Amino acid sequence: MLKGKKGLIVGIAKAQSIAAGCAMAFKASGAELCITYQNDKARKHVEPVANAAGADMLLPLDVTDHAQTDAVFSEIEKNWGKLDFLLHSIAFCPQDDLHGRVIDCSQHGFGLAMDVSVHSLIRLANRAEPLMQNGGTILTVSYHGAEKVVDHYNVMGPVKAALEATTRYLSVELGPKNIRVNALSPGPLQTRAASGIDHFDTLIDDAKTRAPLHRLTTIDEVGAMAACLVTDFARSVSSNTAYIDGGHHVV
Repeated sequence: MLKGKKGLIVGIAKAQSIAAGCAMAFKASGAELCITYQNDKARKHVEPVANAAGADMLLPLDVTDHAQTDAVFSEIEKNWGKLDFLLHSIAFCPQDDLHGRVIDCSQHGFGLAMDVSVHSLIRLANRAEPLMQNGGTILTVSYHGAEKVVDHYNVMGPVKAALEATTRYLSVELGPKNIRVNALSPGPLQTRAASGIDHFDTLIDDAKTRAPLHRLTTIDEVGAMAACLVTDFARSVSSNTAYIDGGHHVV
C-alpha cells in the first residue's frame, strides 16, 4: 500500500518506541525510510531498528540544531528528490518541571518543552513542504492529556494541547497542496519517554481497568494506524486526532 512512498521518521529512541512500531509498519507496507537518531549515544539503540526496517538513510538529527535539520533535508532531496510522509514523535521537558505542578513550571522549562515538542514539528513541516510537491502526510504523536487533565502528566498536558492545535493549523495551511496533517494519540505505553512520568504505573493500571478493551495498546497497533493514515485509504482524513487507546479516552 505504500510502495514507492518515501518517509522521514524522527523520534525513535529504541526498539520499544512508538516511532519504531511505526517504522516497521511503514516498511511492511512497502515504504522507503529515512530514520534519524538524536546523538551518538542514541545511535546504538536506533541503528538496529533502522536495519530491521531496511532504512535507506540513517542520519543524526537533534531538532534543536538547525544545521543538522538542514543536512537531513539536503540528503533527502539529493537521494530521493521528494518526501511523501513525515512522522514527528518527539517530546521533552526537564524533569524538575515535568514532575512539578504546572503553576510552578519554570519559564525555561516551559519554553524548552514547547520548542522540542511543538515548534520542532513546525520546523520539520516547513522543510518537508517543498518536497511534498504531489501531496503528502505529516503525523505527530499526542496523548489524551492534551484534552483532559491526567494526574501526574502536568505541564506536558498544555504542551500536547499546543501540539494538537498546531496540527490543526498546519492542516489548514497545507491542505491546498494536498498535504494532510494528523495526530496519533495512543494510550499509556511502556516507552522510554513515558518512563519519565511520575506514577506511570498508575496510568497503566487505569488504562487496563477502564478502557473498553481492557488492555494496553501496542506500538505495532499504533504503527498500523500510522501506516493507514499515510495510504490513499485515508486521503480524506486531515486535521484529525486518531485515538489508538482501546477506547480509554471516552471513559
